[in-house]
Amino acid sequence: IDAQAAFIITCDGAFRGGKQIPLKEVIDDALVQCPFVQRVIVLTRTRTPISMIKGRDVWWEDEILKVETQGNPDCPAEEMDAEDPLFILYTSGSTGKPKGVVHTVAGYMVWTCYTFVNVFQYQPGDIHFCTADIGWITGHSYIVYGPLCAGATTLMFEGIPTWPDAGRFWEITDTYKANILYTAPTAIRSLMSFGLGPLQGKHLHSLKVLGTVGEPINVEAWNWYNEEVGKEKCPVVDTWWQTETGGIMISNLAGVTPAKAAFATLPLPGVQPVIVDENGHTVEGNGVSGNLCIRFPWPGMIRTTYGDHERCRLNYFATYENMYFTGDGCLRDEEGYYRITGRVDDVLNVSGHRIGTAEVENAINMHAGVVESAVVGYPHNIKGQGIYAYVILQHAAHDEALTRQDIAHTVARIIGPIAKPDKVQFVTGLPKTRSGKIMRRILRKIAEGELQHLGDT
Repeated sequence: IDAQAAFIITCDGAFRGGKQIPLKEVIDDALVQCPFVQRVIVLTRTRTPISMIKGRDVWWEDEILKVETQGNPDCPAEEMDAEDPLFILYTSGSTGKPKGVVHTVAGYMVWTCYTFVNVFQYQPGDIHFCTADIGWITGHSYIVYGPLCAGATTLMFEGIPTWPDAGRFWEITDTYKANILYTAPTAIRSLMSFGLGPLQGKHLHSLKVLGTVGEPINVEAWNWYNEEVGKEKCPVVDTWWQTETGGIMISNLAGVTPAKAAFATLPLPGVQPVIVDENGHTVEGNGVSGNLCIRFPWPGMIRTTYGDHERCRLNYFATYENMYFTGDGCLRDEEGYYRITGRVDDVLNVSGHRIGTAEVENAINMHAGVVESAVVGYPHNIKGQGIYAYVILQHAAHDEALTRQDIAHTVARIIGPIAKPDKVQFVTGLPKTRSGKIMRRILRKIAEGELQHLGDT
């Protein structure tokens, strides 16, 4: 609607986890409110019976056949200005109303190509397997634009990593001899929960580089990925970036920068991160933490939020003068390595102690029976903020009270008693965006008992 799109390319349906997703039906429902679309081109995939509206809907195969039989199938590329919009991509609903992030033709493609080649140390002939949703920024940048601009072979799959079984990633890697595997910590933790069985019989000899993206990775998941998937022979690149940055900003370079578990390590050449305190003062030196900003522009940076440039300015460039504010908290250790500690609004203040949600989640996930967890703050009469933990267990607890106590002891042992969760709720799943990010806004409202106003889910 925002872009007043004239054409849509879709398919009759898609397969996901053993189910058929009726994509064409979804499109038909959406177009009731989108009068600008003149043509819907439909590719055959599931052969599901669908309705085709005369004069608007056409089959991809029929249109391709027409072009081929006309004797001149060449279609010259359209010339674009460097700063013409390339696409609008809406940020996830994890922070409320989505923002339409605008990236432009030249800068975005220069940045995705530059980062792809350098971070993954791409060599001609390498096969790149990024498991992201192609509609997410990672899919745009590192399934489509980055690899293809570099002339790489890019591998994508349909569905979910655990269907028809939890060995799907490993089977795809072996079958197509993928050299680079780029996936999310959420997927890694999910596959960890199935144990080593799905890895049995999978060689993974082709792998040269492993990558993680989308959220801070916990140490346990990083080690499992490195040891069980990479056999400690593949460098692991822990990449930090955002929809708004267009491409990777902080990451080790595979086989070049020494890695450190759960650290994004160092900024890419040309990127100048700055850590600032709550008053906007730059925090110098190592062994410090604060809010992460970027000084000076880079080619792939956001140009505007579609239809509301003031929102772009206020969200990203008004908080700290002459700097881009990422909204993330950051730690710079004694070696100068950067670790992303989570969103600034995900930092809890418990009895005057600042505790990152990612830090508590990492500790909870160290418990042998935990698959995944999410932590939010909620109003506490004494502490100001209490810690509310949503926990997915590998197996149902025989004694929930005892398991809660064990989890609290684990957190106290790893971080300290101040970080022990005040409430632990066992759940079978967590609300997530398509990119795999936990929608903490929803979890906070549930923890606070505000069930009537969950907002955009």
